[in-house]
Amino acid sequence: MATIKNFFATRWGIISVGAFIGVFATLLQKWGNPANMGICVACFERDIAGALGLHRAAVVQYMRPEIIGFVFGSLIAAYAFKEFRARAGSAPIVRFVLGAFAMIGALVFLGCPWRAVLRLAGGDGNAIFGLLGLIGGIWIGTLFLKGGYNLGRSQKTHTTVGWLLPLTMLGFLVLMFIFPQIEGQDKSGVLFYSLKGPGSMHAPLFVSLLIGLLIGFLAQRSRFCTMGAIRDFVLFRQTHLLSGFIALVVVAFITNLILGQFNPGFAKQPVAHTMGLWNFGGMVLAGLAFALAGGCPGRQLFLAGEGDGDAAVFVFGMIVGAGFSHNFGLASSPDGVGPYGIAAVIIGLLTCLFIGFTMRKEVA
Repeated sequence: MATIKNFFATRWGIISVGAFIGVFATLLQKWGNPANMGICVACFERDIAGALGLHRAAVVQYMRPEIIGFVFGSLIAAYAFKEFRARAGSAPIVRFVLGAFAMIGALVFLGCPWRAVLRLAGGDGNAIFGLLGLIGGIWIGTLFLKGGYNLGRSQKTHTTVGWLLPLTMLGFLVLMFIFPQIEGQDKSGVLFYSLKGPGSMHAPLFVSLLIGLLIGFLAQRSRFCTMGAIRDFVLFRQTHLLSGFIALVVVAFITNLILGQFNPGFAKQPVAHTMGLWNFGGMVLAGLAFALAGGCPGRQLFLAGEGDGDAAVFVFGMIVGAGFSHNFGLASSPDGVGPYGIAAVIIGLLTCLFIGFTMRKEVA
């Protein structure tokens, strides 16, 4: 156990985790997940919101097992290495709002940081604008961090608090077994299922769940975080997390080449649009929200799995934000940004700036 623990704290440990994600996220596309969307935390949480009926966009409704696996993989690792610590109480309402606006920004771009690099590795040039926006948003967040921004200290709390999100995810999995998809029907009991579009494309349930469990386990051990990789480089010029991020991109690119899934260009990329300014702007909002909340959407799931109730609030904020995005015309589609998406990005940026400026402590 000690050897494993020490390995994942090394540079080769984080590189191996990034490489693992790059390979299996790409393989998930081969096995049924949407193109350039082997894993997208934002998109998959959006699909979960649709499966629960929080929005009625018929093409994005499916209870994604990968998300459930992320949480339980992290939970298993945390208990195995005695790192499960139930804690909460650090500005939960702020974290919920940041989660909602992070989702809104991600759905204007059509992807989280994980999908941004997977889109790039698949040849989608529009992802360049999204990644530049992500870096810009995180950079703004680092300015607030340097200026004393702080959400406060979490407090140790009842173990029950740390278990509530994992139990919720277990409930989602049970619902999938009780109400499996019926061929040709868009609803089974309480769950909604897409009959066409990205929501109808998915790898076999147990394959997705197993890969999610493995990624959750490895990411918890290595502290893998796309936002943290950029933040640490900007703030401290540290490249430890960044090396894992780069490994994900490089290995996903190579795997796409091997599988014949690399299709370079800007036009007609899968589940993407060519409005470069708002690909950029949406991810500025998402990156800033991630930086203010202290982790990318994947990292928030992994933290929630190890008992962090504040991270769980952020996750719920993202799921609710997905419902708002599709119910109120904020989310983009391959045709472009939704009718109210641009206004939502501007409001989200103003909200995040308000949070950043007003939640600062004086720096000595």
